[in-house]
Amino acid sequence: MSVEFQKDNLTVNVCADRAELGREAGKLAAESIAAAIAERCEARVIFAAAPSQNETLDALMASPLVDWTKVVALHMDEYIGLPVGSTARFSYYLKKHCFERAPFKAIYYLDEEKGASVDEMIERYETIVNDGPIDVVCMGIGENGHVAFNDPPVADFNDPKLVKVVELDDVCRQQQVNDGCFSDFASTPSHALTLTVPALARGGVQVCAVPGKLKAAAVKKTLDDPVSTACPATILRVLTRATLFVDADSFSLCEFPKTE
Repeated sequence: MSVEFQKDNLTVNVCADRAELGREAGKLAAESIAAAIAERCEARVIFAAAPSQNETLDALMASPLVDWTKVVALHMDEYIGLPVGSTARFSYYLKKHCFERAPFKAIYYLDEEKGASVDEMIERYETIVNDGPIDVVCMGIGENGHVAFNDPPVADFNDPKLVKVVELDDVCRQQQVNDGCFSDFASTPSHALTLTVPALARGGVQVCAVPGKLKAAAVKKTLDDPVSTACPATILRVLTRATLFVDADSFSLCEFPKTE
């Protein structure tokens, strides 16, 4: 049975374990997507790609609430330099865990345009992001507190861009090894394309799933540190409809708020 509390504007849902976290986060994502479809006959959803999202995406994709023929999917971030067919690409993860499992209305990838330059891909994708409201963002938090690939050194809460090239910091690159995406630090790409913090903040609802002990320090910073780019995930505390889902492991360094 999960326990819920507020931290500033952020709803925090503390679940017993990773399985419950996935069920609860997937349920909220499904309900939010269905609500957007009921209102506008379409939902535009940004999806993160990481092992931390496995259980949430499984629950979401199994939900009977969502008419996937009315869902437009957007790709949150991607490495630069990996071949299109690489199984380490986030696009590959999303295809296997999400996009190939349902008949989406449309799916937009960040960088799978053959022959396009990075600048051309950014311009194209900003047009796609601006093409309508973003209803739901399914996201996580990195070990360094990043959201998407907005690591502390490059995050900008007032970024004028919606999509940009970033250099990944060492903690972020090591996380990709920790997640099993790459065999070692040296083989992990150093740069990526990412949606920026303002692009993620556009979402009508942010569903943020963060399981596991490796995320415990980042969760504590997200909830306890000042809102700043030193921990980009603190931005969740100022958004109006964000929910952070954690399990006992990722919440292990935190305390429940005291009640009067």
